[in-house]
Amino acid sequence: MAVTIRLRRTGAKKRPTFRFVATDSRMPRDGRFIEILGHYNPIEKPATLGVKEERVYYWLKQGAATSDTVNGLFKQIGLWKKWEMMKKGEDVSQVALAGQIKEKTKKKKRKAKEGETVAPAPAAAAPAAAPTPPTPASPTPPAPAPETPAPPAPEAEDKEKKE
Repeated sequence: MAVTIRLRRTGAKKRPTFRFVATDSRMPRDGRFIEILGHYNPIEKPATLGVKEERVYYWLKQGAATSDTVNGLFKQIGLWKKWEMMKKGEDVSQVALAGQIKEKTKKKKRKAKEGETVAPAPAAAAPAAAPTPPTPASPTPPAPAPETPAPPAPEAEDKEKKE
């Protein structure tokens, strides 16, 4: 049985909260689980997080995989760093976990002022070669495309076949 540590959604509509759970990887997101390992509330600003460290380490020692989202959250609070140090046999007594997650700043779109244009990226520097000749002031118009006769209408073909 492959055990995965992942999020299980709880809470009301449009107000999600999540639980960290150890579950069989074949179970659905909100299906049967083995153990609750903590909680995560993304609605609060800043988002709050609570984890049962010892139980998480137990499941990681047993070979449990983490989902991408859980892995990212563990890295943000410092649990993943602490786990890596424990695997190497280093002292982890000084490492403390954060109970909150830093809020990501949203990038603001810069509006171009009226009359301001965005300059294109400079072209790569070409080797110094002979200067190109100047282009004529009035370029010649392109040659007209040769006209092809239109295909005959289907009705005309039918009349030809009857005769």
